[in-house]
Amino acid sequence: MNDIYDVIRKPRVSEKATVLHESTGELVLEVAVKATKIEIKQAVQKALGKKVASVRTANYDGKERRKRTKDAGTAPAWKKAYVRLAAGESLDLV
Repeated sequence: MNDIYDVIRKPRVSEKATVLHESTGELVLEVAVKATKIEIKQAVQKALGKKVASVRTANYDGKERRKRTKDAGTAPAWKKAYVRLAAGESLDLV
């Protein structure tokens, strides 16, 4: 993946993600499904200018979605990354 915005889709903002950031300094991001941990680490370092200590990832399958008719489809699969900043690094989200 060439561009950092091909790797990082958007931040995941939820109560759990906010508490995680306040307690451990981890960021929760939605990333490209094919992105590797190394690509995610490099993209976050370029985008935020902060050092990254570790990256954990989790894959999620798309849920089944139904419409009024008998047609059924699925939402796209996505990937979540938990990015821990290095010691001494901080990021203000507000």
